Amino acid sequence: MDIRDVPEAHLDRALDLAYLVFHERPEEEKRKHHRELLMPCERIGAYDGETLVGFVAAHRFTLSVPGGDLPCPGLTFVSVAPTHRRRGVLSAMLAELYARCAERAVPIAALWASEDAIYGRFGFGSATQGASVEIDSRRPLALRIDPDERPLRLIDPADAPAAIGPFYESTRVYRAGRIARDQERWSGEWLPDEAEEDDALSPPRIVALGEPIAGYAVYRTKGENEDAGTPALVRVDEVEAETPAVAAALWRYLASIDLTDTVRAWGRPLDDPLFLFAADRDQVKVTRVSPALWVRLIDVGAVLTARSWAARAELVLEVRDNRIPANSGRFRLTTDAAAGGARYEPTVDPADLALDVRDLGACCLGGTRVVDLVAAGLVEEHTPGAAEEFDHALRTARLPHTDDEF
Repeated sequence: MDIRDVPEAHLDRALDLAYLVFHERPEEEKRKHHRELLMPCERIGAYDGETLVGFVAAHRFTLSVPGGDLPCPGLTFVSVAPTHRRRGVLSAMLAELYARCAERAVPIAALWASEDAIYGRFGFGSATQGASVEIDSRRPLALRIDPDERPLRLIDPADAPAAIGPFYESTRVYRAGRIARDQERWSGEWLPDEAEEDDALSPPRIVALGEPIAGYAVYRTKGENEDAGTPALVRVDEVEAETPAVAAALWRYLASIDLTDTVRAWGRPLDDPLFLFAADRDQVKVTRVSPALWVRLIDVGAVLTARSWAARAELVLEVRDNRIPANSGRFRLTTDAAAGGARYEPTVDPADLALDVRDLGACCLGGTRVVDLVAAGLVEEHTPGAAEEFDHALRTARLPHTDDEF
């Protein structure tokens, strides 16, 4: 097997392979969109002779971490031909990606997993979770707080990058796990005229509150289908608000759109204030909680020393990583909340905590508690209280979260 770059001339081969693996047969317009999406990506292929039998593409993303940003490849279109499964194709492509990241001092990678069982073997840990929410909007949304009464206005999607883009960027600092969006990501991926997964949905609608903008919501609508037994729907893709009152105003608006009776939002943060200021939890229901962004620590030390910390801690971590040997070993982590930094140095001292790199990835953004990993038997606590000490240092004011599926 030959692992090498996939040139532009082979993009159609890569798409054919992906459609074979994911059982898709897109129309020409969607195929054209996917081709354009892959053009700026880094593309790694596995060739058996001249036949492309494996493919990995990586967006060149910037990801928020507590206290800052890191460059982060976002893996997509990960495909292995059914004739070449279980022959080390995916292992070889990811090993190539990890090596390239190490050469470029890119310490973290991310993906959305099509199958959860696959990527843990390669060191990815589930770092964020999302809650699917359903609101019965046949009656007004009952609230425990007063909504912000400033006027709402609709924004043309073509104007969205300029109108709401700066506000979105300003909110990224408050949550880890969020991806910076350029003009192309806003227009091509976040606000396409047609929803890729359901062409019955309307074009995107954007409602904003305040001037300057204090919050906005992105949503689509769909009329009732009596034959299919589906209700008239408002599908919410994103809600961003600078205060709970602004969020309340936006949710009240979404639940009051005429000729609809259900609001569905996927992937909301688990600490969304909606769950607390909704007066009737029978009206606002969480229907599912799922893993969202999976992260891979390419350079554990670089990630841990790049983020900020909530408390002082001094711990010896024994890290296991069977894919990237440089991450394995015992390291003393010393965090300094006042200065916002940390030191991460090799040591021969006994370990306080022993854990796999995937579990360190799951907790590194503050979304998974180490004490829960200990309780699940995934992390070994050799020094009593070490897991709680680590959690205090990792804690963030808001849980990590991302809306950007890729």
